[in-house]
Amino acid sequence: MLFNSLKFLIFFPVVVGVYFLLPHKWRWAWLLGMSSVFYMAFVPVYILILGFTIVIDYFAGIFIERSTKWKRPFLIMSLIANIGVLAVFKYYNFLTENINLLLHTSGVTDSIPLLSILLPIGLSFHTFQAMSYTIEVYRGNQKAERHFGIYALYVMFFPQLVAGPIERPQNIIHQFHEKHFFVPQNVLDGIRQMLWGFFKKVVIADRLSLYVDPVFNDYHSFHFLNILIACGFFAFQIYADFSGYSDIALGSAKILGFDLMINFNRPYASKSITEFWRRWHISLSSWFNDYLFQPLMIGARNWGRFGTAFSLFFTFFLAGLWHGAGWTFIIYGSLHGIALVYEFYTKKFRKNLSKKIPSFFYQNVSLLLTFGFVSIAMIFFRAHTFADAFGMINNIFSMNNSNTYKWVVGAGELTFNHFSWAISGFCLLLLFITEKFTSPDLKSLNKFPRIDISLGIIVFTLILIGGVFNQSSFIYFQF
Repeated sequence: MLFNSLKFLIFFPVVVGVYFLLPHKWRWAWLLGMSSVFYMAFVPVYILILGFTIVIDYFAGIFIERSTKWKRPFLIMSLIANIGVLAVFKYYNFLTENINLLLHTSGVTDSIPLLSILLPIGLSFHTFQAMSYTIEVYRGNQKAERHFGIYALYVMFFPQLVAGPIERPQNIIHQFHEKHFFVPQNVLDGIRQMLWGFFKKVVIADRLSLYVDPVFNDYHSFHFLNILIACGFFAFQIYADFSGYSDIALGSAKILGFDLMINFNRPYASKSITEFWRRWHISLSSWFNDYLFQPLMIGARNWGRFGTAFSLFFTFFLAGLWHGAGWTFIIYGSLHGIALVYEFYTKKFRKNLSKKIPSFFYQNVSLLLTFGFVSIAMIFFRAHTFADAFGMINNIFSMNNSNTYKWVVGAGELTFNHFSWAISGFCLLLLFITEKFTSPDLKSLNKFPRIDISLGIIVFTLILIGGVFNQSSFIYFQF
């Protein structure tokens, strides 16, 4: 079920109303049932995959806590189950296609058959959340959950089920046990954040896609400036799309009385790639830091600086692969890994350089260079093929102007009216990002309820007037 659909606009108030009317002891069952309905609105049969991993991880957590000798085997069993599901549904065909290519190159005519299966929506998100549970139980940071329904709800809680944030058990499981009351302030804060999330999605992201999609789908037909603008627009599109989803997730959870972790913190205000990944998709970057990078650092502690560099690169190589089974995603992650290695080796040099250059100039150049790198790297994230990505980059840097610059892209999809809405959206986006409008910890507006309500009405009006209501899926649903 899409957040930006009529079904959700009916579904959510019903969930909230019944939730607060029910006795506390039955609320977990209501949320679990509604989360199942939410997930089954996509492909119903795939809930069996969730059920499979939930049963394994639930018992694995209990056995890990009880055992002394068999802790590690039970953890490995749990990880194999989750990674195995990912490997089959997300990576099997990609690996098989590349193996078949190698076989054909070697003269072998037979091919390994491919699987005709769809990728379950949000698979990478809920498997990573499930793995964090068993790992934390193994480390002794989380007690095994004995209530099967509560554990299933931890994995399936509908606001963050299909696109995060990827929660840790320490943050969310205890909240399912606590009794929540209807708090008007929570409702106000939640609606505010949900409205801003909808605004990001339908006014900014979906409207920018009217420009971005035609250019990326047929870049050969466009001037290099069109391609350059489309790359910049896509950087804002994916941010508005994904952070918009996170805002709706955090806001809807807040109304129910739950606090989810912040997933974005003004990433385009970053002055380095290192800082960018501390602000962008925080739940994923922190997951990779805690469960991959830090263990790699322990294993490579005798390798010195090379060990750190290797750990950084390998972590982001796998982070790229997490995003998608394709070489474009691998290159996307590898580019960020290379950038982080560069920043690691030049940290001292850049610190000394910043002391010799006026702070205002250095800070702003760093910000522009960071955004430029992120935008160019995202070409690999968005392009259909490896060849398309390199073709677009070649056209940009060679300033290929064999095509005429087009003010209107596609078959009239981008009129001046659309363009003006996109620019208006950018201005509002930058304004609200600067003021941290989306922060769930924001308290300043609560002192001025009239301003708060007025802003909400303005944003709601902008959604109605400027929104693109084609119910397009969120970009990160494919992962």
